[in-house]
Amino acid sequence: MPNSDQLNTLWNLVSQHLLTSVNDDAYARWFSALKLIHAGEESVRLSVPDTIHQLWIEMNYLPVLQAAFGAVTGMQHHFKIEVAPDLEGSAQVNGPARPVALAAAGIVETLAAVREPDTEPELPDGLSHAMTFENFIVGSSNSFAHAAASAVSEKPGRAYNPLFIYGGSGLGKTHLMQAIGAGVRARKPRARIVYTTCEEFINQYVHAIQTHTLTRFRKRFRQADVLLIDDIQFLSGKLKSQEEFFHTFNAVLDAHKQIVITCDCPPGDIKDIESRITSRLEWGHTTELMMPDEAMRVAILRQRADSLQVEVPAHVLEFIAARITSSIRRLQGALIRVASWVSLHGPIPQQTLEELLRDLLAQEAKNVMTIDRIQKSVADNFDIRLGDMLGRKRPVAIALPRHVAMYLSRELTCMSYQDLGSAFGGRDHGTVMHACRSIEAKIKTDENLRIRVMAIETQLKRSV
Repeated sequence: MPNSDQLNTLWNLVSQHLLTSVNDDAYARWFSALKLIHAGEESVRLSVPDTIHQLWIEMNYLPVLQAAFGAVTGMQHHFKIEVAPDLEGSAQVNGPARPVALAAAGIVETLAAVREPDTEPELPDGLSHAMTFENFIVGSSNSFAHAAASAVSEKPGRAYNPLFIYGGSGLGKTHLMQAIGAGVRARKPRARIVYTTCEEFINQYVHAIQTHTLTRFRKRFRQADVLLIDDIQFLSGKLKSQEEFFHTFNAVLDAHKQIVITCDCPPGDIKDIESRITSRLEWGHTTELMMPDEAMRVAILRQRADSLQVEVPAHVLEFIAARITSSIRRLQGALIRVASWVSLHGPIPQQTLEELLRDLLAQEAKNVMTIDRIQKSVADNFDIRLGDMLGRKRPVAIALPRHVAMYLSRELTCMSYQDLGSAFGGRDHGTVMHACRSIEAKIKTDENLRIRVMAIETQLKRSV
């Protein structure tokens, strides 16, 4: 295990690389208080003085840290950042790092000699203590998904298997999946829990083929008691990886073990994926996460502000919740900026608040009128399922609202016919063009349809 001097030397070397990637102000603000408390062959542990530092670094600077450590050690590390303001006996840098004459080779050799303890970690790799059921805010937009995830956590392999959770980016899919893993570990410490992103599953599969270690790869995934795979849509178009996932899925389910999958769309809407995989993903329970309403967004912000131990005025939380509506992740990012400013300067003036969030608010304005919003509004107005609109069924009761949604999407966004086709279940640009021209012609002769389309358009614009 590297001693204190070696940790200091390693951190100084890493700091030199950090200073080439971030400016002096960013370094002084976010990295000067970091302490390197452990460095092994596979993992690195860093401590920070408070949760603001922890969350900000995890959300904005983790890739920079990983690159800096990799440049010095030549290894890839799993990072854990923990709040430990009073930890003693650790390396610390109180300002921009001083140049160090020592070569990194000796430190790297020391790290290579270190093996992680044989004792089982508190949580499997990839799972975070920050994502539990206890800190997941429940509301009308996610109550069914939360209930299903809780049931799976209590009785893995018996309730809702497989569990398929889908929804837009930043709505809490990964949080619920991670909460399941943490809940199972708390109840069954010896359970074999495997969490991975779909992209990492594919990368590990390719690596296993190249290194002739497929047996080890398959043993890890197929013998899991709980298999958690995030963002399954990345299997799209990858036929060999789909084949491997198909057999992995069957092996885990045949053993009566639990599978949890997340995706950005329902199983039937995943593009370029084998039908036999789609049918298996639909075997169990499918549940959707939607964007929370404004009251729930305020509740999420209040809980996070409490966890940061920073008092943010109610009117500031309400301003953020009213202006940022597309993503919980962006919502929390805005709060961290504000909480950081408040912790340093005190009450924040409205002008400063708007300036601090200017880029987020600008991005939010661009993303407000989304295809998803238009599709949902039209589906609600015509009383059809959103999945039917995106599917391949062609009865008039479904085709008409689908064409209306395409027409409004063309009118209210800057997307091309080709991009709109992709957003409507992978249709070609000619289909979308025909739909738009069809509705354009119909509203000139059908007064009822014209009034209906105008009402939907007005409602959408008012919601921006």
